[in-house]
Amino acid sequence: MVDVVLGLQWGDEGKGKIVDVLTPRYDVVARFQGGPNAGHSLEFGGNKYVLNTIPSGIFHEHCINVIGNGVVIDPVSLKKEIDKASATGVNIKKSLYISEKAHVILPTHRLVDAASEAHKGDHKVGSTLRGISPTYQDKIGRSGMRIGDLLSSDFTQKYQSTVAIHKKLLDSFNYEYNLADHEPAFFEAVEFIKQFKIINSEYFINDLIFKGKKVLAEGAQGTLLDIDFGSYPFVTSSNTITGGACSGLGIAPQKIEKVYGIFKAYCTRVGNGPFPTEQENETGEKLRALGHEFGATTGRPRRTGWLDLPTLRYAIMLNGVTDLICTKSDVLCGFEEVLVCDEYKINSTLTKEIPFNMLDGILEPQYKTFKGWAGNLSVMRKYLELPETFRQYMDFVEREIGVPVNVISVGPDREETILR
Repeated sequence: MVDVVLGLQWGDEGKGKIVDVLTPRYDVVARFQGGPNAGHSLEFGGNKYVLNTIPSGIFHEHCINVIGNGVVIDPVSLKKEIDKASATGVNIKKSLYISEKAHVILPTHRLVDAASEAHKGDHKVGSTLRGISPTYQDKIGRSGMRIGDLLSSDFTQKYQSTVAIHKKLLDSFNYEYNLADHEPAFFEAVEFIKQFKIINSEYFINDLIFKGKKVLAEGAQGTLLDIDFGSYPFVTSSNTITGGACSGLGIAPQKIEKVYGIFKAYCTRVGNGPFPTEQENETGEKLRALGHEFGATTGRPRRTGWLDLPTLRYAIMLNGVTDLICTKSDVLCGFEEVLVCDEYKINSTLTKEIPFNMLDGILEPQYKTFKGWAGNLSVMRKYLELPETFRQYMDFVEREIGVPVNVISVGPDREETILR
């Protein structure tokens, strides 16, 4: 019926590639939250593609792709994304459907985002400055604009009313801006978006489910960035967990079957916030260089560190993960030793649970050490071909978290994948 793909860390786990790999099994791929702050990278045929709002099934001709109601859409960003994808020969107009209930990122949302982040000074949360948070704030505050409003006769009035509220906010921040620089591209993109299939997505998706179509719900960011259960306040503005698929697409919980949870063989994080296993040293630099750890959307260098099992167990629990997928195992090739954090020491007490505030007290990760592995993992297609030391590492992870690792990515290309 509906399977879900989501990240189990702080985002950047490789969800785009995995959705692309899984798409041949499904009729529909539907994004259920987030916005153009997400960067889902796909590689095939010697080319790399980065998607921000369009679902990662778009390069499969048979697939219906839905941007759900839980997503926030920047028309300017989406237009650029559609133009790039169309240049590859993909018939976007045929396969892309947009929920009329998805909220719209206005030019002033981006300005408010930048003004708010600048106002926080040293207490920044690390926003991507894409207008995501202000748009979700307007959604919760019941003053947002939705894609369906683009088609209404009073669109201009609604737009001006919302912008007037944002201008007052910008004035309170003493933020200098020129809205006229941003509006022409926005209104051009609005007219462009209106050409696409704008649908009542909850009826659309449930009708497909009723007809026996298989749906893959695609999440963005990661569990540890969830607005409720992430490392608050250093989180995103939406629910990134399995429950977000229900509210972000309008599907009932009992429709969900498999939950694919994706994690890297190590950890990364973009922006501020706690990161217990971070390696601010030569090891961290090596992980960043080998893993090409720079944001697909922002270009910002990612913080890097060892795999953290307490946070991974927590994410598996919250999401009801049935199938685990490990990515970037090839990046760890060449390390003499590979470390895994199995528990924390907090004020002399050992625990495998996540504290209320990960910054409170002194949180010391407790590591298990494994012998590293070498070789070109990217050419391997069977689990038993992988180095024995890697398999020992993975066996330990499986035992500790109690869920099997069914898929192992050994490179960025869709072909560089081992199915167990």
